[in-house]
Amino acid sequence: MRQDLLAIRETGAALWEPYLLALLAEAYAQVGQVEAGHATLAEALAAAHATGECWGEAELYRLQGEWLLRPPCPDTHQAETCFQQSLAVARRQQAKPWELRVAMSLSRLWKQQGRQGEARELLTPIYGWFTEGFDTADLQDVKALLDGLRG
Repeated sequence: MRQDLLAIRETGAALWEPYLLALLAEAYAQVGQVEAGHATLAEALAAAHATGECWGEAELYRLQGEWLLRPPCPDTHQAETCFQQSLAVARRQQAKPWELRVAMSLSRLWKQQGRQGEARELLTPIYGWFTEGFDTADLQDVKALLDGLRG
């Protein structure tokens, strides 16, 4: 992935670079290279700010929040700040899929904190916007989370 990203950079194209870096950060996380993933996510955020690339910006802040929740020293306060920032960006951009994903992340955090009512109030209307795609992983995860918040 890193080689492909370098090849894209060599063409002079910067389109989607922050999002591609975010995908790379996620890949690092999945193989246990936490430091490389964290550094790559920071690089993605810096690239987004430097280029003004807004596509996927909400996802970058959501991922940053998820990184902040990782052991050994999760920072729930800072993670919630990232999730709120992501939510604001997604709403400003009217990016419903990104809003769904960050609402799910924030609701999981709130559920862990015993704030089930707030989580349910956030997720229920967002889930209600969707009229199709209920077989997708995100909507299935939200449905399961909502069911857990009701019970």
